[in-house]
Amino acid sequence: MRTIEVCLSPALMGSYQLQGKTAVIIDVLRATSAMVAALASGVQAIRPVATVEECTGWVQQGYIGAAERGGEVVAGFPIGNSPLAFMRAGFENALVALTTTNGTKAMHMAQSAEIIVAGAFLNLDAVTRFLMDSSHSVVLVCAGWKDNFNLEDTLFAGALADALRPHFSPACDATLAAMAMYNHHASDLMGAIEQSAHFKRLAKLGIEEDIRFCMQPNQFDLVPILKEGLLVPHR
Repeated sequence: MRTIEVCLSPALMGSYQLQGKTAVIIDVLRATSAMVAALASGVQAIRPVATVEECTGWVQQGYIGAAERGGEVVAGFPIGNSPLAFMRAGFENALVALTTTNGTKAMHMAQSAEIIVAGAFLNLDAVTRFLMDSSHSVVLVCAGWKDNFNLEDTLFAGALADALRPHFSPACDATLAAMAMYNHHASDLMGAIEQSAHFKRLAKLGIEEDIRFCMQPNQFDLVPILKEGLLVPHR
């Protein structure tokens, strides 16, 4: 049987074997939510990059630059990692270079995986179907906050692992813990994360509308998949 593992922080990725597996990168607040929303809103492709300097380099080649650090848009860029901003931006058919504090870093660290996709509550069912249709075992990579555990990414990992459990065998205790956490809070996900450090950090920036949107399951039927350095909708 295929297996499913949860990596609770990028700092732990060295303990996981990614070769031959599908890695689902999870940064609910807000990188992977923004990736899903942007592609669903007409962006042609997203190039995730690790640094602001790389992002600037791609802007010079015609990309729209999107850069976030510490929850805020980096000075000089038109947009950060807000899914609602991408939905309102009118970037149809655009190429976007995106760098974020946590999500794009985790994606780069997972490059040895056979397949890399972006997951969020916004596309929970779509990612579930994609993984069930695949022949690969799965590692769910929680981007966390600056290599620390965070609640919302683990809740999503638990939701996805729980949905996949009839077809996948949990292969580590982190998977069981994430599922238990999700099932405990499933009836009030927003109430759960309102207690979290990252919610409080972002709420101080006045982006609660974004946060509440990111916690809504199944707003989009789309899976961003990494192909030759670009995130595109899986067809």
